[in-house]
Amino acid sequence: MARKIAIVGAGAVGGYAGAHMAQAGEDVTFIDPWPEHVAHMRKHGLRVTHAMDVAEFSVPVRALHVTDAQQLAKENPVDIAFVCMKSYDTAWATMLIRQYLAADGYVVSLQNCMNEETVAGIVGWGKTLGCIASSITVNLPEPGHIHRGAGKGGADHTVFRAGEVHGRITARAEEVCRLVGYSDSAKVTSNLWGERWSKLVANVMGNGLSACTGLAGGEVLQSELLRRFSTRLGSEAIRVGQAQGYQLEEILHLPPETIARAGEGDEAATRACDEQRFKDAKRTSSAQRPSMGQDMQKGRRTEIEFLNGFVAREGEKVGLACNANAALTDIVKRVERGELKPDPRHITELRMN
Repeated sequence: MARKIAIVGAGAVGGYAGAHMAQAGEDVTFIDPWPEHVAHMRKHGLRVTHAMDVAEFSVPVRALHVTDAQQLAKENPVDIAFVCMKSYDTAWATMLIRQYLAADGYVVSLQNCMNEETVAGIVGWGKTLGCIASSITVNLPEPGHIHRGAGKGGADHTVFRAGEVHGRITARAEEVCRLVGYSDSAKVTSNLWGERWSKLVANVMGNGLSACTGLAGGEVLQSELLRRFSTRLGSEAIRVGQAQGYQLEEILHLPPETIARAGEGDEAATRACDEQRFKDAKRTSSAQRPSMGQDMQKGRRTEIEFLNGFVAREGEKVGLACNANAALTDIVKRVERGELKPDPRHITELRMN
């Protein structure tokens, strides 16, 4: 029998990966809290478009609103549940799907941030896996429509990295890799925590800046002051990850140490960072906004406390001051509350030691 898959959160990442699974003939059920999105998926399916080089497609899907998830009690249990919610929704989303899991079923955190511990607190470490979506650049511009602001990574960039929390290569990790591999290049990793922190660093460098400035990713990159601040954010996060013992992977196609040194003022490292980031930008639409920039535009809660705020808190634990990350967290929260309007000057006029 085909494995029964649940996608809890049919937003940008969950919708993108799940649509490709459905297109490939997998047994996929989408569960989402946005009524208009669910209604559109039921009537029209999911439409997937790309900014570059990939033909669009639409695929019929089964979609349930969270209030309809109880229907799963009358069906065969769920073998694999992908939780693809915002970090602040991880706990309730995992609790929702836990009761419908098969005895040997498991939950995969396909999210930003470090949410495996939250998942494991609900279903147990033995039922918890992680999967990183690296540089995927997707968004949900309207109900039933997933858009990717780039082409596919393919051989040039491995997008998905699936792994067990204990680092061993298992059939489960390989199965997750196969499923997300319908969407783009994928691999099984024995270094889930290093991969996860490396993705965290990449998000720390771009998400909050877009959210508080109102700029798209390409616009942030064009400003030297914003670019320097972005590098400092990444440098602080890298030093915290190293202090915690993570084996960091490439970040934005750069060695972690290069970004770390650039953020600490090394001119050669700064030139290397700039060169690579401008090179990568050519493969992505200049109008693409990181997910937090999208959230701010839509008036949604951001994940700043799970990204830059998390880095600052973890830095305190190892005795490292993360002043840039702490400052950005405060600014984004003030913009989110409506105390400030998005403006690049929040960063360009920031005075920090």
